[in-house]
Amino acid sequence: MTRFLMLSFLVFSASVHASFVDMQKAGALTGGKFLNTSVINSTIDNLSRKGGGTLYFPAGTYLTGPIRLKSNITLDLAAGATLRFSDKFEHYLPFVEMRYEGVMMKSFSPLLYAVDAENITIKGQGTLDGQGQKWWDEFFRVLVDLQKNGMREVNIYQQQWEKANDVKALYAATNEDYAPTLQRRFFRPPFFQTLRCKGITIEGVRFINSPFWTVNPNFCENITIHGITINNPDSPNTDGINPESCKNVRISDCHITVGDDCITIKSGRDAQGRSFGAPCENISITNCTMLAGHGGVVIGSEMSGGVRNITISNCIFDGTDRGIRFKSTRGRGGVVENISISNIVMRDIQREAIIFDLKYSKMPEEPVSDRTPVFRNIHISNVIATDVNIPVYIRGLEEAPISDISLTNVHVQSRQQPTFLNYERVKLNEVYLNGAKLELK
Repeated sequence: MTRFLMLSFLVFSASVHASFVDMQKAGALTGGKFLNTSVINSTIDNLSRKGGGTLYFPAGTYLTGPIRLKSNITLDLAAGATLRFSDKFEHYLPFVEMRYEGVMMKSFSPLLYAVDAENITIKGQGTLDGQGQKWWDEFFRVLVDLQKNGMREVNIYQQQWEKANDVKALYAATNEDYAPTLQRRFFRPPFFQTLRCKGITIEGVRFINSPFWTVNPNFCENITIHGITINNPDSPNTDGINPESCKNVRISDCHITVGDDCITIKSGRDAQGRSFGAPCENISITNCTMLAGHGGVVIGSEMSGGVRNITISNCIFDGTDRGIRFKSTRGRGGVVENISISNIVMRDIQREAIIFDLKYSKMPEEPVSDRTPVFRNIHISNVIATDVNIPVYIRGLEEAPISDISLTNVHVQSRQQPTFLNYERVKLNEVYLNGAKLELK
């Protein structure tokens, strides 16, 4: 009996050991010059065939191209370990299925990518460096071409994009304010994007220099993002954490400094987003700090599949352009409802502390239809905001006012007065502006 138990223990130990791979021993080279894409992805493939396992990266800098994650795979980065992603665009070919600003298409592979997988983990005290500078430079080069010439140079990547996608269908699936840009955009890859995955955990690690949006799961369930740091300052559209058409998401104890929105909840764009009908729902955001970004916590503007059942609590916004931000426009459609926001501290907010704006783009008035966005049943309480430009800005649509909004125990020190346009059943309970109680007229 004792011998049997010993043999069982040895077999168990061997199987556990076999599922844990020290990447330096597996052949990955440090120094940041040798491309480790092949050894990393082949290790993932081998572990996946055996049921899964952990890729452990000891201290050192590992240069790599895109990493394709699979079920039951963990990336574990030791303190002092950096995964540095190549900034050569050709390394992110061939194009893959992905979502860009709420539009499903084929484009460059995300740096960390998974499709139809389960139980994916990225953890540790190491760093993931997206080396975004060349991606940002190309974005600005294209933008200057558009501004000066009204068109962009058609390069090899644009030609490949047009061949890979049904451009007419994409045009038809988006609003007239966005469709013309599709053929003129340079579509940078998100840092981390997963499609239709279940059981995602990201904890402890630091993301820096993302080419585009940083953590962007799509159509995924059961996501935990805890204790991560994101640092993408002075960079275009480098949102921090963007769950999109996901459900059962927990975001906690994160520190975010980015070139766009810090945490944004989305669910697809326009007709295509409505056709999927996949809301973002059951989301909890707590104990996070946001030090730079266009918005602290944002809902929209790509919310055509709907957003519901959201709690945001115990967060600090220090230096963001806006604090709590809701945004949409005519043509999006979708319903945003059942939102609770509480215990928020803000300081040095350059624009609005709290903003609801359903005229995010200049879409003309149209009859109410499935293209009309609806925002309702949103409650904000226990907010302290100092050194703010505008305290509250609410602008609904004439044909679809924002409704059933409450602000309770809100204290704001601001330089300007609030704005309230096109709303129904907005309640102010113990809301103070520069020490004076604010009442709706």
